[in-house]
Amino acid sequence: MQDSPIFLPLREQRERLRAGTLTATALAEAAVAAYHQRGKLDHAYLTWNGEQALAMAKAADAVLAQGGDAGALMGMAVSIKDIYAVIGLPTYAGSSQRLPKRWERPGPVVSALLKQLPSVMGKTHSVEFAFGGLGTNAHWGAPRNPWDIHQHRTPGGSSSGAGVSLVSGTASLAFGTDTAGSVRIPASMTGVVGLKTTAGRWSTEQIVPLSSTLDTPGLLARRVDDIAFAFDALDPGLSCKDNRVPATASLADLTFGVPETFFWDDCSSGIAETVRAAIKQLEAAGARIVTLELPGINDAYELFKLGGVAAPELAAFLKTELPEMIDSLDPNVAARVKAADDMPAWEYVRRRTVLDSLAASAAARMADVDAVLTPTVAITPPTIESLEPDGAYPKANMHALRNTVIANFLGLCALTLPVGKDAAGMPVGLQVLGGPWQDAKLLAIGQAIENELGSGFEILGQPPVVKRG
Repeated sequence: MQDSPIFLPLREQRERLRAGTLTATALAEAAVAAYHQRGKLDHAYLTWNGEQALAMAKAADAVLAQGGDAGALMGMAVSIKDIYAVIGLPTYAGSSQRLPKRWERPGPVVSALLKQLPSVMGKTHSVEFAFGGLGTNAHWGAPRNPWDIHQHRTPGGSSSGAGVSLVSGTASLAFGTDTAGSVRIPASMTGVVGLKTTAGRWSTEQIVPLSSTLDTPGLLARRVDDIAFAFDALDPGLSCKDNRVPATASLADLTFGVPETFFWDDCSSGIAETVRAAIKQLEAAGARIVTLELPGINDAYELFKLGGVAAPELAAFLKTELPEMIDSLDPNVAARVKAADDMPAWEYVRRRTVLDSLAASAAARMADVDAVLTPTVAITPPTIESLEPDGAYPKANMHALRNTVIANFLGLCALTLPVGKDAAGMPVGLQVLGGPWQDAKLLAIGQAIENELGSGFEILGQPPVVKRG
């Protein structure tokens, strides 16, 4: 499978496209071939756009042949989560109904992408209105985690199809969003890299909202360097030198904080052990490891268990913008939205005030280190069957989100990269937390970690192939 040019590093794709040794058409054709080979079984896409993507690729090749250059991502195969508005493609936001046409007008992030003439392979599945961390969807079904061919395991959510599209070879770059872990959880569970940007750095305009306070656009790819490459191509601060990803850091110059509590609690077998081994390897390579506890962790998690601010903010959006869709919500989503009905205004304001206080304290503490290292997700991807008993889904969902939501509630940027497998043979992610607005620095740190530990497929090998018939 990795013979496909889709799996080449993005920088190498760019060089080959401009040298004429690779074409955008070849990349799109490889993605289409992968879709017909295993993409339908993996179920990553709600809307597949293969034919139009091939047409887009041929147009990009024509521009390249004339010496034109629309941008770094020109001609590359990308997938986009089905809560981004994309011209010419329907938006469902994981719901049972197509959203009004106004949700097909691209916002700043998608516009910045489309100007570079990529091949948009389609829109990937999302948990309904992005409200869930496991990747299930009562309307459309859950994508299959490609690392287990025997059982249907969750791919992580809410960007549930994003990581799967990368592993299955139908895209080289995936766009997701992260409100409590919705980029990092699917990245971790499918063995790829995921970036949660600092809230406010990238616009959320024309991205169907879950939480106007916490929503952040994000990227998934197979390598940290691929995300660094795409980040520099898309970041609105591109013209400012200080906003570009700096040169890869030296581990010997980095200090990592490692909490002793919370993040390591109740980890599935093999997860904590794998992450600790990775941290020891970084220390042996010269990184300085210190104990550091982030402030307000317990307060943040208790607030999250109460519903945070996402539940009331989603309820407000649905009741004012899409009231006709409330009665048909996925039961797992409906229960969390309904819980916000009885919240008084003062409680919402109190929660916002707590978030502001947590973010200020965390920013001060993060100044003591270059980054904080933790396990990304504490549980192995559960099987769909295991979530069916009463109470099983909420418990597993909260467990999956526990480690990632802290970055959102504390106003941090965050990265996850694969570092091995757990006892069930499923991918394990290392979460790297950076201070607010330190996204570019965080990616340079991630590159240093990746250079020492290896990239995903170097560590994990290839996922097994599901044979049809």
